[in-house]
Amino acid sequence: MRVLLVGSGGREHALAMAIARSPKLTELFIAPGNPGTAQYGKNIHIKADDITDLVKFAQENHIDLIIPGPELPLVKGLTDACNHIGIACAGPTQQAAQLEGSKSFTKSICDAAHIPTAQWQEFTEIDPAISYLKTQNFPIVIKADGLAAGKGVIIANDFDEAEKTIKNMLEGNSFGNAGHKIVIEEFLSGEEVSLFAFCDGDTAVLIGAAQDHKRIGDNDTGPNTGGMGAVSPPPFFDKVAQEAALNLTVRPMLKEMNRRGTPFRGVIFAGLMLTSKGPYLIEYNTRFGDPEAEVLLPRLQSDLLEILFNLSQGKLSQSEITFSDQAGICIIMAAKGYPGIPITGGIIRNIEQAEALPNTKVFHAGTALNNQNELCAAGGRVLCISVLHEDLETAQKIAYQAVNCIDWKDGIWRKDIGNRALRK
Repeated sequence: MRVLLVGSGGREHALAMAIARSPKLTELFIAPGNPGTAQYGKNIHIKADDITDLVKFAQENHIDLIIPGPELPLVKGLTDACNHIGIACAGPTQQAAQLEGSKSFTKSICDAAHIPTAQWQEFTEIDPAISYLKTQNFPIVIKADGLAAGKGVIIANDFDEAEKTIKNMLEGNSFGNAGHKIVIEEFLSGEEVSLFAFCDGDTAVLIGAAQDHKRIGDNDTGPNTGGMGAVSPPPFFDKVAQEAALNLTVRPMLKEMNRRGTPFRGVIFAGLMLTSKGPYLIEYNTRFGDPEAEVLLPRLQSDLLEILFNLSQGKLSQSEITFSDQAGICIIMAAKGYPGIPITGGIIRNIEQAEALPNTKVFHAGTALNNQNELCAAGGRVLCISVLHEDLETAQKIAYQAVNCIDWKDGIWRKDIGNRALRK
């Protein structure tokens, strides 16, 4: 099977690794890919959201399956374009991808399908939003309705902060078009987890759960990021609880999407808050998370390529899907300045030394090769160090040993990834 994988981050490196294991694979292309994905296939210089060129390449190179990594090509209609020319795509249609592309769309699905979620209202104008704010308790959550690269969520602790946030989003363009509509919702307390499943329109099959670490600083301080590390599975959220949460938050969504004539096929990522009243849905993402993919996919024992092809055909039941029971942890090494303007260009050495440690894999998230063919930093989140082990505590120790092996003067990372899960 000839495959085109779309994306360039750590998630795509992990996907490429898993796809390359498949005996069904004949050739793998990655658009645009990174130096890590080049281990497993051929990188192609096409941007991940360039739908026209992606489809043209797929036609000219007789691609059998397109696998989207990030959300933007899905929201821009990659699957619809593939369907139009008869090429299989393992992702949702543009309408179904609104589960990630629009917070208010997701909330409407939750209301219709009786999925537990925070109380909410949507706004496109400042005055009604401020008026609503005056009736609410604090802290309160304010979200840009559209895609904002994981950074469009503000938790406001008081009225003044909330008012400023609303004005910045609706008037100040702090999140561009994504913030021209906002959702204001109640603040939920509890333990936040990410739940993943393969979906083929009718069926949802559990992938597993992970816990991300969003803040840039230790002890969950500083601004939100795209994710600074993850553990899987969270020790307090076992398979029984995960299946129960699927029944509560994912399978009713599939029924409602079918009822609307927009069935969801792809990987669903349900962000959950485990409250004292049970799991509440925070948001859906319509793809693997990053860095969650880097702890989930190394645990997959089945043929990912076969699973994704069957999923695209609505035949997920034909796939055997098993994961190891090992614990996984990953630590993001980011560039100084992230999540603001990162320092790029710094040389990175000793990845091979890090990968010599037990069950350790270094995924490339934001790397490039310079003119001297040296590996260098080319983004905010640059490397993801992933380790599997029978117990999380040992995995954590090995992961930090691996981080310390890597020679990169501009690297920053959290020192406490996994501590919260271990305390639980």
